[in-house]
Amino acid sequence: MPNAPVQSPPPRRLLIEAVIASTIGTTIEWYDFFLYGIAVDIVFSKLYFPHAGSAATILAYCTFTIGFLARPIGGVIFGYMGDRLGRKSALVTTLLLMGISTVLIGFLPTYAEIGIAAPILLTLLRFLQGLGVGGEWSGAVLLALEYGPTGRRGFVASWPQAGVPLGLLAANGAMALCQHLTGDDFLVWGWRIPFYLSGLLIVVGLLIRLRITETPLFLAVQEKKEVAEAPVTDTIRQHWRDLLLIAGMRITENASFYLFVIWIATYDNRVLHVGLPVMMLAVNVAAVCEFFTIPLFGMLSDRFSRRSIYITGCLFLFLFALPYYALLNTGQTGWIIFATVLGVSVGHAMLYGVQASLIPELFGTRLRCTGASIGYQLAVPISGGIAPLIATTLIDVYKDQYWPVAAYIMINSAISLTCVLMLAETSRKDIS
Repeated sequence: MPNAPVQSPPPRRLLIEAVIASTIGTTIEWYDFFLYGIAVDIVFSKLYFPHAGSAATILAYCTFTIGFLARPIGGVIFGYMGDRLGRKSALVTTLLLMGISTVLIGFLPTYAEIGIAAPILLTLLRFLQGLGVGGEWSGAVLLALEYGPTGRRGFVASWPQAGVPLGLLAANGAMALCQHLTGDDFLVWGWRIPFYLSGLLIVVGLLIRLRITETPLFLAVQEKKEVAEAPVTDTIRQHWRDLLLIAGMRITENASFYLFVIWIATYDNRVLHVGLPVMMLAVNVAAVCEFFTIPLFGMLSDRFSRRSIYITGCLFLFLFALPYYALLNTGQTGWIIFATVLGVSVGHAMLYGVQASLIPELFGTRLRCTGASIGYQLAVPISGGIAPLIATTLIDVYKDQYWPVAAYIMINSAISLTCVLMLAETSRKDIS
């Protein structure tokens, strides 16, 4: 619409408040989500599947995968809420759902106490976690994106993404500290403390998010009475091609991330045997670096283009897959940290920092929350959700050889590269 009036930017104070609120809330939600992943091998496989023998880890990872299966459903539910009632309503609801589910996991009895009901209830709570995080992403990035000025949207929208490595750091730190303080009692009661802490974090997140106002773009839609009546149906009918391409472009980012930061502990337990503290040190250093590189790549996508940065990231992961595992297999702490930092803070961040602007910008304001939610979450069950299961199976079948897992990353990268090449460039688009 070349003759549309140029919308004046919102006050700087509102922009800063929106970015802070979305980033802190995202940090808290991902603390909860990652906490479960960290506990899969060291807690849940032992306490909730004690009679499964060598299959305990696989079964525990199946409950982990349930959260990913729930995320597209959460994306539909809260995407609809975001486009009908507003971004703020969806954000507050997802934060509550995630926090309550996580705290309840901390109170959940084990298999020794209530039998088969324990893993069933664990799976149910993990499903609720997945619903919460499924709706969190789009609301958080839209809160920043729709406040962001033209020419800086990539940088502004990338900050909620930076909450992911902060959540990972917090989850790793809380679990490691409790292991250290409780010692032999860790599996008795110490592992529950990080889940209890989620309750305090949720209160902080709610206080911050309740203060923010609705985004100016959505308010404009409300004032014009143009709010979508059926956002899910309209999105699927009008944007089915974009949804499929978004899902495809996300496959390598999502799968690689969970291999780099969650499954790395299982790889050490099965193959490397250098010790969990070394692997967690590598992940924590990488998370610190990624907190800075995510907004850096978001800023670069404003300077150059969304697609060019994303294409470069796909090529990097394709070429780095084999060297990554070769560096891990040296067993040397320095090389393990170096490999993890490159994989997470360069390979993953290059893709993740751009997604927060590239994906929502493909949709108009009326359908933006629904479209971004469904597109973003559609890939999760077939990428990050099954990546640890596939990698564990490949290691078992190929007798601890790493090249099949590297090949898996390369195949994913090729799929994502193909999909992003077919998407439109959005960095210069007028999203109002």
